[in-house]
Amino acid sequence: MKKCALALLFLCLPITAQAADSAWVQAVRDGYEARIVTGAAQCPVLHTQKSDVAMAVRAAATENFPLVCAAAIPAGAVDASIAGAALPLPVAGPQRILVLGDTGCRIKGAALQACNDPAKWPFPQLAAAAARLKPDLVIHVGDYLYRESPCPAGADGCAGSPWGDNWTTWQADFYTPAAPLLAAAPVVLVRGNHEDCARAGPGWLRLQGPLPFDAAVPCAAHLSLYDVDLGELRLAVMDDSTAEETELNRDESPIYAADLTGMAALPAPVWFVHHRPIWAAITGPLGIPIGGNLTLMDATHIAGLHGNRLIASNVELMLSGHIHSFEAINFTKDVPPQIVAGNGGDDLHVTPKNLRGTQFLGHSGVIVADGLSVGGFGFLLMTRAEGGWTIDLYDSAGNKTRTCRFTSGKSGRVDCPV
Repeated sequence: MKKCALALLFLCLPITAQAADSAWVQAVRDGYEARIVTGAAQCPVLHTQKSDVAMAVRAAATENFPLVCAAAIPAGAVDASIAGAALPLPVAGPQRILVLGDTGCRIKGAALQACNDPAKWPFPQLAAAAARLKPDLVIHVGDYLYRESPCPAGADGCAGSPWGDNWTTWQADFYTPAAPLLAAAPVVLVRGNHEDCARAGPGWLRLQGPLPFDAAVPCAAHLSLYDVDLGELRLAVMDDSTAEETELNRDESPIYAADLTGMAALPAPVWFVHHRPIWAAITGPLGIPIGGNLTLMDATHIAGLHGNRLIASNVELMLSGHIHSFEAINFTKDVPPQIVAGNGGDDLHVTPKNLRGTQFLGHSGVIVADGLSVGGFGFLLMTRAEGGWTIDLYDSAGNKTRTCRFTSGKSGRVDCPV
């Protein structure tokens, strides 16, 4: 093997030589699956107290990815392990739900985040701090892989970083730093715009897609809505990875409208979980909050829900990422409150602290009654409480910085005392 500088060693090794195993438990369309990415030639066995299950090949090894294996978690399983390593199992009616998103380190052209500086890219310590809170479930609202270009020579902040849609980069941007969190709880993995087909979509579908992987299909541009049963609550998970904000795509609006219509058929209460928020805010000219996703707003009108509602009445909360901040927004119309949790590691956006008066694109008629944003890297933990949920915000070191409350129900709202 040719000589390499220590910092660049892993770039000089073939994929199969450095494919450290990563295992996790993930919500999929029909329940939960144990998955593992392994450098072994064959899939391992999933051990439970009920039986041993031979894991099946989800995706065969390629030049860029090792073998990916999967097995359904048997109903009633109380323990599970792979090669002696314990896996977290789903909890019926989870009481502690951790939410984070937009966690990768950005390297694209001139946009160079210092992935080697914990202060500039804190996702590794953020994930470790989140794991220490022992959640019952983790929801990642999308955008895992941001390393799209080579780190230029002389850029010490990202020196040695891999790039592109391959296992080495997925390890660096997500699986290695997220390992403590993946060992702590099952995960719901939402598809972000960085996982569309022009970026890391093929890798996301191979590793994290909620459907069986089809190697004959280069990349599925959209996956239809699926739901996750949490007992007294149901998550409706939508793939809106290609829904453009500022340019209306009338070819795609009906696709999202079908998902919104399907959501209305789910038993209440429902949390609408997706990546791109329909109504959320960034800082516009003169510091005025602006936002809105034209394609998704168009879809809400096409859906034609009962009573001309834009979002189904069984939905009590919307959870998204995409904007690199924390936001909590209440609306004047019959639209459930919005929480944005996109501050998990990528370069932060500057958002107005007071979101009242946000100017939304288009003519949806939705107006912010009240809302705020909180800057800084972090994540949130939602804990079930009487009449709703307590929302604790944490910084990347695991320090609690603020407590909000989500009051559930058709007239629900999120309140974050100053």
